[in-house]
Amino acid sequence: MNMRRDTAIRAFFAFAFGIGLISCNNSRDYKNNSRATGWDINSDEGGFQYNNDFKEQETAPGLVFIEGGTFTMGRVQDDPLHDWNNSPTQQHVQSFYMDETEVTNKMYLEYLDWLKRVAPPSDERYSDVYAGALPDTLVWRNRLGFNETMVNNYLRHPAYAEYPVVGVSWIQAVEFSDWRTQRVNELKLINEGYLAEGAQYKAGPGETFNSETYIYDPANVYGGNTELNQGEEVQDRLEDTNEEGNPVKKVYPGRESGLVSPEYRLPTEVEWEYAALGMVGLRNYNVYRGRKKYPWDGQYTRSGDPKRQGDQLANFKQGDGDYGGIAGWSDDGADITAEIKSYAPNDFGLYDMAGNVAEWVLDVYRPIVDDEFNDFNYYRGNVYTKNAINEDGSIKILGADEVVYDTLANGKLVARNLPGEIAQVPVTEEDTYMRTNFTESDQRDFRDGDKSSTRYYQPFQDATEPSQRMYNSPTYNNVQLNDTTGAVTERGYDTAERTTLISDEVRVYKGGSWRDRAYWLDPAQRRFFPQDMATDYIGFRNAMSRVGSKSKSENKTARN
Repeated sequence: MNMRRDTAIRAFFAFAFGIGLISCNNSRDYKNNSRATGWDINSDEGGFQYNNDFKEQETAPGLVFIEGGTFTMGRVQDDPLHDWNNSPTQQHVQSFYMDETEVTNKMYLEYLDWLKRVAPPSDERYSDVYAGALPDTLVWRNRLGFNETMVNNYLRHPAYAEYPVVGVSWIQAVEFSDWRTQRVNELKLINEGYLAEGAQYKAGPGETFNSETYIYDPANVYGGNTELNQGEEVQDRLEDTNEEGNPVKKVYPGRESGLVSPEYRLPTEVEWEYAALGMVGLRNYNVYRGRKKYPWDGQYTRSGDPKRQGDQLANFKQGDGDYGGIAGWSDDGADITAEIKSYAPNDFGLYDMAGNVAEWVLDVYRPIVDDEFNDFNYYRGNVYTKNAINEDGSIKILGADEVVYDTLANGKLVARNLPGEIAQVPVTEEDTYMRTNFTESDQRDFRDGDKSSTRYYQPFQDATEPSQRMYNSPTYNNVQLNDTTGAVTERGYDTAERTTLISDEVRVYKGGSWRDRAYWLDPAQRRFFPQDMATDYIGFRNAMSRVGSKSKSENKTARN
């Protein structure tokens, strides 16, 4: 009986296993045909074109991968200033990429060189573009200090090439980030043969490449110059036609090709703080709960490693008149900024996340992080726009003589959009009708400064008077420009009584700098500064969103 039962059981499992193999063999991977329709994908006859060979997002130049997760944002230790602007909240951050180092003088000079070539100051159409991007080197001056060496040399002298750029406003940092996006994607498409070889050097004034323009209207990048926007791959596809004379394959790769990377940008405040803490290498519950004080492990600014005993771990001000320490082994190696990678990185591989220079982040400043409304990828500063559309239904692309400028409070002009970019307009009430996730274009003051959050709020009545605004900061709205020369003819600001400097035009900056005491090295610390002003101690680094899986392939393999 037992032998018969055992034989029956073995036969059953053999049968089931065989059915499983048949089922597996008959399953389809749908790589080359549609799971929806069964139609061929990427067929020689044409039809739907899709990049089936895409594995995962490549790490773009200068960046390192930051795997996302949850952490306690804000300061959970003593708060001697009692300003309560960084109360602890639990946040979750999606995976992203961040610059290994701060943006350097050499990197920024490459940007200036490109601007001078494609928007030459000698051309009256672009006369203010280059000047608007120049860092303010006069930030180094001190009425009772001799700093002219930095004024004249810090930005351009090769001795400071690998030092972090300073004197850059938040607005200028954003424009640099956009330029970097375009140059990285431009080179990638050149290498793939979709743009002409050397196109990045051959483009003249008014002929600029833009990633979004390439996605929506690729024939009009470089101002429609076919010698630049049609590389060998495009020409081959144009020649390879069917019986009707139409190209067999899609001529230009779209977003579905995976060739166009997400944009470089400033990191959000929550991303910056998460990356600075670098908790990926630690397995301590108290650290996870927010007890980590610095980007490195430990409670002190000097190394406890026997091989480096007593060495400073960051570049900061150690006391009155002490910007580096006593000359010799005790010194931190810098009196102003230090060359990048002068100190050890944190566990994410990021350098100088404490000290050297403080760094701009993307967020508009508010004293309170509103985690009650959102605790996932927190960010305050959204202003939603859409592509401008011409009367004929086509997308409006700025022409060779069209530059969109912002006039700053000091009268300086900064180019926000260059020729070749798609014009943007705010979303309207028609766009947001019956939406539940947002209702307006400008969300910077949502729940903290908008009409409904002020104590003067009454339905159907605007709280527009300065005394009725939640944050009645000064408004520099009296800048007048000469219509002919563009020179500033009048400056000033309203003289009403003010109680705060907080507005939608001030941005958060994080991290201590060479001018700061150790107190500010804590990644949880946060301060704010006007977005159109610059200093000698604030720089920046870029970030990029991660698309696709939370972890990189090698991280998944290691876990398995």
